[in-house]
Amino acid sequence: MASVRIREAKEGDCGDILRLIRELAEYEKLSDQVKITEEGPFVVGYGLYYYIYSTWKGRNVYLEDIYVMPEYRGQGIGTKIIKKVAEVALDKGCSQFRLAVLNWNKKAMDLYKALGAQDLTEAEGWHSFRFEGEAMRELAGR
Repeated sequence: MASVRIREAKEGDCGDILRLIRELAEYEKLSDQVKITEEGPFVVGYGLYYYIYSTWKGRNVYLEDIYVMPEYRGQGIGTKIIKKVAEVALDKGCSQFRLAVLNWNKKAMDLYKALGAQDLTEAEGWHSFRFEGEAMRELAGR
């Protein structure tokens, strides 16, 4: 495996990150959902995370996306990205690290479980919901 360095993104990475976001959208059959633009050269994977808050557990990290280009998969890069996000979470005093995965992505689910993640749908029966677009405007009375 070539030398891989996991680091926080920099402003100059925007083009590479957008390219990876487009690849992820294509992989998830959601290419029409990508509305952002920018161009650039060579990063092979990314993890997009942000902080959330749990009523019972306090500050947490949510991993919105993780993606590694297909030709670089199977080299442990995804695992390294996940480990880096766990490091960040601990450094920032977070008690949990959460993420979601599409129900057909068994390979990802198997990886997360192998790394110690708990499937909350199986364990606790949690389902994820969202409001967007017209439903959100209607809810807000607009």
